[in-house]
Amino acid sequence: MEDWLLRIFDNLIDRVSGPMKFRLILQPLMAAIFAVRSGLKDAKEGKPAYFWALFTQPEHRRDMFRDGWKSVGKVFVIAIIIDLGYQLIVLRWFYPLEALLVAAILAFLPYLIVRGPVNRIARHKNDSAR
Repeated sequence: MEDWLLRIFDNLIDRVSGPMKFRLILQPLMAAIFAVRSGLKDAKEGKPAYFWALFTQPEHRRDMFRDGWKSVGKVFVIAIIIDLGYQLIVLRWFYPLEALLVAAILAFLPYLIVRGPVNRIARHKNDSAR
C-alpha cells in the first residue's frame, strides 16, 4: 500500500516540471472562469454561496451538483484526457486513479474555491449599489 501511495505522490509531483505543464495553469484558469460565470448568476438569482450551500441545503444538493457538473464537467473531462496523454507519453502506462485525482485538483478544486466568493462579492456590490 505504501508503494502505491508513494508512486502516486511521485507521479503527481513530476507533473509540475514535466511536459504539458501549461495545463497546470490553463485548466484551473478555465475552471475559475466558469466559476465566476456561475457565481455571478448565483448572485443575480439570490442563491447562497455554492460550497456552503452544498452542506447546509441538502434538499437542493442534487440540483446543485448537477449545475456544478454542467459548468465544470467539460474542463474535468479535458483534464482527464490530457492527463491520459501525459501518462502514455511519460509513464508509458495509464493510471486511472491518478488521472481522476489530477482532474479533480485542476477542475473541481478551483471551481469550488472561486464560485462562492464571487457570489458573495457580487451580492455585496449589488446590495451597496442600492
